[in-house]
Amino acid sequence: MTDQKKKEQPTEKPGLHPNNIFRHRYDFPQLIKSCPELSTFVFTNQFGDETIEFSDPEAVKMLNKALLVHHYNLNYWDIPSGYLTPPIPGRADYLHHIAEFIGKKQGQLIKGALFRCLDIGMGASCIYPIVGVKEFGWSFLGTDIDTKAIRSAQKIVDKNPDLQEKITFRLQNSKKDIFKGIIKKHEFYDLSICNPPFHASAAEAQAGNIRKNRNLKKQKVAEAKLNFGGQSNELWCEGGEIQFVRNMIVQSKHFSHSVRWFSTLISKSANLKTVYELIKQAGAVHMETIPMSHGNKASRIVAWTFLPVKDASA
Repeated sequence: MTDQKKKEQPTEKPGLHPNNIFRHRYDFPQLIKSCPELSTFVFTNQFGDETIEFSDPEAVKMLNKALLVHHYNLNYWDIPSGYLTPPIPGRADYLHHIAEFIGKKQGQLIKGALFRCLDIGMGASCIYPIVGVKEFGWSFLGTDIDTKAIRSAQKIVDKNPDLQEKITFRLQNSKKDIFKGIIKKHEFYDLSICNPPFHASAAEAQAGNIRKNRNLKKQKVAEAKLNFGGQSNELWCEGGEIQFVRNMIVQSKHFSHSVRWFSTLISKSANLKTVYELIKQAGAVHMETIPMSHGNKASRIVAWTFLPVKDASA
């Protein structure tokens, strides 16, 4: 018997954007109805609540599939073994917050295929484009340095007719470049988004995951594995988050008339001072930080532009 007492669970996940359809607690019976394969991974914990093993990448992947099938009526969604399975509520929050931000600047929430979004480092899951198309009807260009990730994302689009014509892909052949080799002459994007690699090395990524599993108390630390999966380029890069974002900001100056709003997640608050200085040095005319929170985890989006801003909310 356990002496742990059941904590009263809120009906909504704290901190998520009010328009985020994933802010409610998971309704496992309904999710299983939409995606029967999920039932294999669902169990009842000691408090009598249905849940999954969040330290198991396959369980998390199947939960993601169920969420996408249930809420967005996808015909197909899958990723290759070992690739990152991002938490969908957080990804959706990025788009809802940035859409609200741009809407305030322009006086209305922007919807429809004429709004073009560039997803830097889209990944095999294609999550940002899927959410962006389903929620706002935006058009997306997804980029990645991994050919297998591009093929996976293309397969998702090919098997879902309502995503076709709205999501296209380009392979980035240079690990040092962000926009060069992607944005073609005379192309224009309303927004670029990015969830940069968080860690500076594979060892740092694994150490972070061990801490996470220790906090979850779900399995022995010695047996810890990356609960959301992930290839090296998805989880870490030389110099970590700050170096990746540094390259993005420096290169954004050379595409200042090709993208109206550049944006990126910044997970580490300690990096903000450097990010602000780099954006100023690049010559951006406007910069703004959009706070986000998922439960106890605080994050933020930093957005900047080199083009004139007419703030309709002012």
